[in-house]
Amino acid sequence: METGYGPLNGVTVVDFTHVMAGPTCTMMLADMGADVIKIERVPYEADGSHNADDPYWINGVSASYMIVNRNKRGLPLNLKTPEGVEIAHRLIAQGDVVVENYRPGVLDRLGVGYEDAKKTNPGIIYAAVSGFGRTGPYGDRPGYDLMAQGMSGIMSVTGEGPGRPPVKPGVPMTDITAGILLAMGVCAALRHREVTGEGQMVDTSLFEAGIVQTYWHSALSFSTGTAPEPLGSGHPLQAPYQAITTSDGHITISAGGWMWGGFCKLVAPELEHDPRFDTNEKRMTNVKELEVILNEKMSVKTTAEWIVELEAAGMPSGPINSIPEMHRDPQALARDMVVTQDHPVAGEVPVLGFPVKFSETPGGPIKPSTVYGQYTREILGTAGYSDAEIDSLIAAGATADSM
Repeated sequence: METGYGPLNGVTVVDFTHVMAGPTCTMMLADMGADVIKIERVPYEADGSHNADDPYWINGVSASYMIVNRNKRGLPLNLKTPEGVEIAHRLIAQGDVVVENYRPGVLDRLGVGYEDAKKTNPGIIYAAVSGFGRTGPYGDRPGYDLMAQGMSGIMSVTGEGPGRPPVKPGVPMTDITAGILLAMGVCAALRHREVTGEGQMVDTSLFEAGIVQTYWHSALSFSTGTAPEPLGSGHPLQAPYQAITTSDGHITISAGGWMWGGFCKLVAPELEHDPRFDTNEKRMTNVKELEVILNEKMSVKTTAEWIVELEAAGMPSGPINSIPEMHRDPQALARDMVVTQDHPVAGEVPVLGFPVKFSETPGGPIKPSTVYGQYTREILGTAGYSDAEIDSLIAAGATADSM
């Protein structure tokens, strides 16, 4: 490890990922300072992340590609050619980490799976994320975020109540969580290798990423033997803890436990000692009745007015922001969670920031996402290829440079 930008400065990652879960992992590693070499498809038309698979563009560049691929250096590589596989192995030999999120077995058939990588570099950390993991009866099954959310139980507790159609959260929760879990696993494996010299496989899945979101709900199920039901914006263990109607929208509140009395004094003093609501257990039993009363009481003021009063009383609350409103939120801006980058093609574009702050080794987005072929000669030159050899590899269709 070198000293410099980000705590993973000096770590080299060979990135065979695509879509969301894998790129989230390598983005996290890149934001922490790792040199991530993103392997892209050859020819350009075959690389869906760069072209027509994405309907959202900023000045001709895929918006979703840019937001999860900043800080990386791209290398187009045709792994169906012997030359492409040779380049991949040379990068693996010089690298520290391989990350991939293909269906299990795909990279094995191409000659760059874990066993192949381990022969090339015994100390390599090979990190993989898939729908269901590398073992078990579903190990070979393809899977996406929607299936993982359904099978992990998330969709069974999401929505407004029993008897309603299944609802998934509006974000790709298991994709992003799996990417974060894999990045955590890579960091732990790097520590193990630092101590022992041993590389290893790190394996997680969208299914497991969904399961770990159910800690509260699993605790309830383990203790009662029943299946938790959808609660809308509510909480399975505490009330009130949900979104409530105001005169101009909704507000989220948490007013259980010691906060109940103070909350009642602000909103409805008669509720504090109401026998239906004077303990958390009773409030949970009568939560729908409580919700109706609070919606009526709190609909007399705006969200902003209630937030001022609740904050003054030391009680948590917040608005329901749209995504653009979140982008403008002063706290998000103060924490550098929305920043701009100067992309060589798209121009100045906004991206989301890095959510972990380091006092001594700050991370975060410093380079915009790669342009197809932008770093080909730089990466292959560092890997030991001469200019003539790079020209030959491009002519053979094993790689490509800038368009």
